[in-house]
Amino acid sequence: MSAIPGEVDTDRQPPMTVPLRHFLVGLALLVAGGAMGVLDAVGALPGLSALAHVHLLLAGWVCVTIMGAMTQFVPVWSNAPLHSQRLATAQLWLVAAGVGGMAATFATGTLGWVHAFGGLALLGFWTFVYNLGRTLLPARPWDVTERHFALALGFFAVVPPMGFALAMNYAVPFLAGTPVSPPRLTAAHATLAVFGAVLTTVLGALYQLATMFTQTELHGVDRHLRRFEEVGYPVGVLVLAGGRLLGSAPVARVGGLLVAAALLGFAAVLARRLVETQVEWTPMLSRYAVVAAAMAAWALLAARAWFVDPLAPTARFGGGPPHLLVFGVVGFVVLGTLYHVVPFIVWVHRYSDLLGYEQVPMIDDLYDDRVAAADFACILAGATGLVLADALGLPSAVTAGAGALATVGFALFAGNMLLVVREHSPHSLRGVLVTRLAGDGATEGPTDDVPGAEDAVR
Repeated sequence: MSAIPGEVDTDRQPPMTVPLRHFLVGLALLVAGGAMGVLDAVGALPGLSALAHVHLLLAGWVCVTIMGAMTQFVPVWSNAPLHSQRLATAQLWLVAAGVGGMAATFATGTLGWVHAFGGLALLGFWTFVYNLGRTLLPARPWDVTERHFALALGFFAVVPPMGFALAMNYAVPFLAGTPVSPPRLTAAHATLAVFGAVLTTVLGALYQLATMFTQTELHGVDRHLRRFEEVGYPVGVLVLAGGRLLGSAPVARVGGLLVAAALLGFAAVLARRLVETQVEWTPMLSRYAVVAAAMAAWALLAARAWFVDPLAPTARFGGGPPHLLVFGVVGFVVLGTLYHVVPFIVWVHRYSDLLGYEQVPMIDDLYDDRVAAADFACILAGATGLVLADALGLPSAVTAGAGALATVGFALFAGNMLLVVREHSPHSLRGVLVTRLAGDGATEGPTDDVPGAEDAVR
């Protein structure tokens, strides 16, 4: 059982096509990224396929999904109308074209074009920052989720120009001979992207979602851990990135230990919410359980590695295998959240007006439970195989097999979400994806508060 609190006002959400379009494009980038990882493991691509794989998964799937989720929920949580639907549409296609083009140039080795696609991605991310910043700014006072989102927008504003500078350096090596060497800038860019933009958003969302969908509240030690994380985590990210940019191991070490300690504390908070849950276990909570365990394991490994050498390329994303962070933490947060968010958006626009007039399905009835169980098993087994293959130095065939299994799970997950939209949405798949830039005053679906919505999602 799950519910939404009374203060969540669905009247403030944008048209359903706006977030769903982001989620569907993100799913396409996820499957492409998984396939790219398999091809990279067997050496089937001529270029920098590892960079293509990382950008499709993180800058593509994860960031596009974050953009869609924040566009949907900042107006709802903050009780503020979305600043512009046109900009929300434009941001998606700019980022999708930019990231997809960058991945193609990396994979094929045609690096002369990477800065052009990087420029598109830069414009798209800045459009997102402006649009959500204008939406969030009037909502005061900010709660813990909104404070994290504001910080994340700041990171989203800084990371793309750093990436664009690195892309330009492939065509014109202007960084040569400057105090900012490409390896140092790359390390700072990756730090601010993963730990700044992505994980700050994840933490902010989980403070809201983990309490909302377990019907629990932070109490006791949770509050102390939250206060430490709210200060220690962003300070740690900035210090870690600054130390890496300057090449200072002592500075980076302090920042890295702050980041690891804050995430270890948050893992404890999340685990306590799941243990104390008052609702039935759902695909969302199953995936959050993986997140809590993976985050705790990653934080311990990262603290050890960053204490020894925070500047080592192998310790860029912590001391453990990078898939532990990318899939175990970030991936399962996104997967678990989408298992509720996509059906919820569709349910509100399709069935909320029918409450009290005819029998309507519950939110968790919109997707196939068997497919959800199958994709969870495939992704968990594949991610575990990737982590073990990296940690134990297993042959590339093991890595390719684990990656293929995870990709099958991603495809099952994408198919399950697509069926939700196809079978229950008031819009066709083509209607969701192929639309003109929506007018800022346009509305879709129900615009009144949804009576009985809390009971419907139980």
